[in-house]
Amino acid sequence: MRRARLVEIEWPEFGSAAEPPAWRVSREEYAARLARLRERMQERRLTHFAVYGDREHFANIQWLTGFDPRFEEALLLVDVEQKPLLLVGNECMNYAPAAPPVAAGDIRLERHPEFSLPDQPREGGRALGEVLREFGVDAHSRVGAAGWKPLAPAERLELPSFLADELRFAAGYENVRNETRLLIELRQQAAPQEIAFFEWTNTLASEGMKRVLRAVRPGMRDYDLLEEARYNGVPLGCHMTLKCGANRASLASARGERVERGGRFSCGICYWGANCCRCGWVAERAEDLPEGARAYVEEFAGPYFEAMGAWFGELKTGAAGGALWRAIHERLPREKFGVFLNPGHLIHFEEWLSAPAYEGSQERLRSGMVMQADVIPSHPVFYSSRMEDGYLLADAALQAELRRQFPGLMERCLRRREFLRGVLGLPIHDDVLPLSNLCGIVPPFLLRPEVVFALS
Repeated sequence: MRRARLVEIEWPEFGSAAEPPAWRVSREEYAARLARLRERMQERRLTHFAVYGDREHFANIQWLTGFDPRFEEALLLVDVEQKPLLLVGNECMNYAPAAPPVAAGDIRLERHPEFSLPDQPREGGRALGEVLREFGVDAHSRVGAAGWKPLAPAERLELPSFLADELRFAAGYENVRNETRLLIELRQQAAPQEIAFFEWTNTLASEGMKRVLRAVRPGMRDYDLLEEARYNGVPLGCHMTLKCGANRASLASARGERVERGGRFSCGICYWGANCCRCGWVAERAEDLPEGARAYVEEFAGPYFEAMGAWFGELKTGAAGGALWRAIHERLPREKFGVFLNPGHLIHFEEWLSAPAYEGSQERLRSGMVMQADVIPSHPVFYSSRMEDGYLLADAALQAELRRQFPGLMERCLRRREFLRGVLGLPIHDDVLPLSNLCGIVPPFLLRPEVVFALS
């Protein structure tokens, strides 16, 4: 097995897209997605499909329509024949037509006052029961309901009760089932336009992370460090996180703490389709660490980097998700490294779409999937290490299409891949395209960010 070592390098500059790519796909692509949903509905013998969304759980509706609820709720109703119906609250009536199929009239739009914010006007609009009857939902219907996550058994709906009750009253309790998994499966492969947007958001997140890490100095306040991210208004996939000083709670946001020499540090910057996370010690060398943690490189962060090398060796189209699980757990004993969550997951508009990497998984990795190298070790003394960035799985056909539509994107991805292979020694397969400008760079001592791990 190749061993981890520390090398001193200049962080590479890969650049970014000259203009922000538009994330919305074409009207024709939205129509194709609706057709695929209807095909799956017929396979599942479903007559209707109800997709719920809110600010946090918007991605299923957005994938089908291009519309994301701002701070309200929404419901999309689909059957196998008529135009879908999108129900939105008061303030989204003017926003929803920004979505191409809504603007084109391919999806009907209706105001449903109950989806509005508390104490807003409730006048007008039809009762949901009336809407469902008009849409053909009755005792002969079989309704698939999608909220955010699949639950078992399928009778457990992941919807607000006021929606679940109306659907079950209209169709019968046993005729409404949780079918969120169906939409997750449809969304696991990103379209070229989405890939271009995700590559751009990955560059935003990773360039922001570069500036944060390079700015780390003892005494700096966490709020001031996060200003280095230069947030530009692109939608967040989750809150930005930054922990230092006495702030050690997982996923904690900045709260006014100051960086301490010899202390722990972590930061995460997450946009739609991108999450860049790094953590380490505020130190120049092992001697700056607490005495019990001075073997951090040799006993913890180095073995983690070696295991990630094995993980990359398994990351390729056609591989089973269980191979990623084995690459980590056969090398990092849980009692020492504490890897509890899935060793890698898919990202899309939301930070976590699904995770084919689990013990015994036979789910196959496919072209178009965007995989987060999100493997989280944890130790009470050694703390943690992280090299979380996004990687696109792309077969020859998808790479050719990306080269045709977005030649600059392909050029950047290929240079990143060559850096990972040639400088850091990581075994990246030909069908893996790194999306982040910080890909593979792991400085264990943040006061010497030019010193990073590589495989010998």
